[in-house]
Amino acid sequence: MDNKFRICCPCHFGLESVLKYEILKIGGEDLRVSDGKITFSGDESMVARANICLATAERVLIELAEFRAVTFEELFQGVKAIELERFIGKDNAFPVKGYSLNSELHSVPDCQSIIKKAAVERLKSKYNISWFEETGPAVQIKFSILKDTVNIYLDTSGIGLHKRGYRRNSNAAPIKETLAAGIVDLARVRPDSVVCDPFCGSGTLLIEAALKALNIAPGINRKFAAEKWEVFTPEKWRAERKRAIDNVDRTAKFTAIGFDIDDSAVALTLDNAHKAGIKSRLKIEQADISKFRQPESSIVICNPPYGERLLELREAEGIYRTMGKVLGKGGSRQSYIISPHEQFEAFFGSNAKKRRKLYNGMIKCQLYMYF
Repeated sequence: MDNKFRICCPCHFGLESVLKYEILKIGGEDLRVSDGKITFSGDESMVARANICLATAERVLIELAEFRAVTFEELFQGVKAIELERFIGKDNAFPVKGYSLNSELHSVPDCQSIIKKAAVERLKSKYNISWFEETGPAVQIKFSILKDTVNIYLDTSGIGLHKRGYRRNSNAAPIKETLAAGIVDLARVRPDSVVCDPFCGSGTLLIEAALKALNIAPGINRKFAAEKWEVFTPEKWRAERKRAIDNVDRTAKFTAIGFDIDDSAVALTLDNAHKAGIKSRLKIEQADISKFRQPESSIVICNPPYGERLLELREAEGIYRTMGKVLGKGGSRQSYIISPHEQFEAFFGSNAKKRRKLYNGMIKCQLYMYF
């Protein structure tokens, strides 16, 4: 199937510019950027490449249609008009899920069942069968309804792209791999960078930094839903995997240094780094932030603890004060710190050169940049 598709990649709010750069780098064309997503054009090879290579995209969707609907009849007819048979075979499962915001059609379960019904009617007429067993690989239909505008997609990724495969276990407050990769990009990590995280937790920031520096595609070791679809060719996916492997830069001089006060976090980081294939690039030790000494010409990237209860909050503020004494504020020692604390800079004792609003899950944070 060599047709061009409109491909849509959702991302964390605040990472649109980073994702745009990534998409241009892999050869995406005709980009359109909006809040929390980027659409672009590409063929089947691009669908595979985007899944394997994009570090800050949450998923890779194929956009099938965009139309306005304020009644269930309009929704039904809009979906029924889509050439679903291009992708969905007689045996495929085709579950439906999505969301609706600020729209007349606000009941998600009702929208789901109308879209499913329209898909069934369309496919019945194309395959001349009255019942679908849905025993084959799943072709997930996704919908979004925003201010009465309906978008219908197919999800080519399956499990979210943040699941790289190296983090089977994580500590209590992990940062999502896609968000970590975005922060690493904003910190301008290079093949010869030294990156430090004095609160390494399960190692996500350090591992994402290493993957970036060595040009290791984040999805190189995992499978995607669309690989099982009949319409796609396994050879193209194999070719894109080979391309990604050929692009790895093992000559990069990158090193990562991690600290954590908890020795189980140290073990977890080493285990995850081993699974990610970059353990040899990491030096990790169990130590408190007060013992941290930032090397010359290094970048600190960290997600320090923050308290949700009053006592924890006071402790966190104490940690920020200590960080202010031991972390670099720019020049040859740069620091990139994500925190939801509105007064972080006051406790840290220095105003950031730049700030960027990001969401860690549902928590509104700032990335404080000292460079």
